[in-house]
Amino acid sequence: MKTLTDQLTQYAYYHQDPRNINTHFVGVPMIVMAVVVLMSRPVIAVGGLSLSLGLIAAVLTTVFYLRLDLRFGVVLGVVLALMLSVGQWLAAQGTALWLGAGVGLFVVGWIIQFVGHYYEGKKPAFVDDLVGLLIGPLFVTAELGFLLQMRLELKAEIHNRLKSTGRLSGAALA
Repeated sequence: MKTLTDQLTQYAYYHQDPRNINTHFVGVPMIVMAVVVLMSRPVIAVGGLSLSLGLIAAVLTTVFYLRLDLRFGVVLGVVLALMLSVGQWLAAQGTALWLGAGVGLFVVGWIIQFVGHYYEGKKPAFVDDLVGLLIGPLFVTAELGFLLQMRLELKAEIHNRLKSTGRLSGAALA
């Protein structure tokens, strides 16, 4: 399994323009929320319990994040738990509200993402590696941490790796 630094460096290659990164602060949470909402209504029976697909996916995704990094994994686990509570509430509402919220968030989130990648001039990371769909929320969390002056050693290592491989763009030099 790739390390946290490996995953974030690979993802960062596709996300160096500040405008693209900024669109990810809005678009990625919208897409994750949409997926959680849409997966909150279908349920499966497990040992006498009815579990939503959203809960199962959130637990598995949180385990993936925790294996990469304890601190980011805990933060993302809490965020997913909050999203699950909203998703469960929407799933209990009428079909129009549940589906409208899920599909609406999904479509608008992706539009925002594609605008960001237009600025970047690069395709989204998941086109080359589907794991990029899971790394997006982790990247946003890391970038937020960097803005808050946290985990700066990780930011420096990602920057150094991009620079040493010649994959650092002019926009990221600032």
